[in-house]
Amino acid sequence: MGKNKLKKFREMETIDLVFQFPFARLKSEGFPLKGRWHEDFFENDRPIVLELGCGKGEYTTGLAELYPDKNFIGIDIKGARMWTGACRARDKGMENVAFLRTSIELLPEFFAPGEVAEIWITFPDPQMKKVRKRLTSTRFMELYRKVLAPGGVIHLKTDSPFLYTYTSMMTEANGLERLQCTDDLYHSGIVDDILKIRTHYEQQWLDRGLTIKYISFRLPHDTVLAEPAGAEDIEFDTYRSYSRGYIQMPQLMDGSAEE
Repeated sequence: MGKNKLKKFREMETIDLVFQFPFARLKSEGFPLKGRWHEDFFENDRPIVLELGCGKGEYTTGLAELYPDKNFIGIDIKGARMWTGACRARDKGMENVAFLRTSIELLPEFFAPGEVAEIWITFPDPQMKKVRKRLTSTRFMELYRKVLAPGGVIHLKTDSPFLYTYTSMMTEANGLERLQCTDDLYHSGIVDDILKIRTHYEQQWLDRGLTIKYISFRLPHDTVLAEPAGAEDIEFDTYRSYSRGYIQMPQLMDGSAEE
């Protein structure tokens, strides 16, 4: 491990708004803030919003600045990335932000049923070949139900045509109430403060001609969820996102990779 990463990990241990709870300790003691985030950390009763796979925390901190009437928790397994957002929140004295280093599959270990009001999923790996790992699959919807209030809102922002199409099909197949849905967010006419938040990589995708997709929907607790019929026939993306390799522009697919 590089010295820079080690330095970041050491600093993360000193930031009060960062929680890194070893799995062994989690299983033996449980997480003390589960069911008590409002009382013991945020010290208010404002809605709690999670960003899953928060990376550098650009959305976590950006949304927290836009919506001071909500509490935001960025979640990622990679602490070196999270360090950027954690330092920003600390240095700005943001009181409605926290960061949690853990696997998404462990959400029920950290949050009580109904403790979360909204979930943001920002630019995840679309997992085109592995539906069980897809963060908008019905498997993960069942997981989110364990912590999300009934009718809580899920937001997906993605550069992936595949994931956007799959998620749209999943919501339609299960009769989930869609609040907003567009395959070209920045030319959709939607007027929303979320348009003000763009990550470094998101701006690069836009600069290269890719469109950003956005869908938000409510997740009820009293329905049986099923995978959408025909999802296996969705066309795979013709490029790779930055986090999974170099970009290959669809209009430049001539057999050579762009540098």
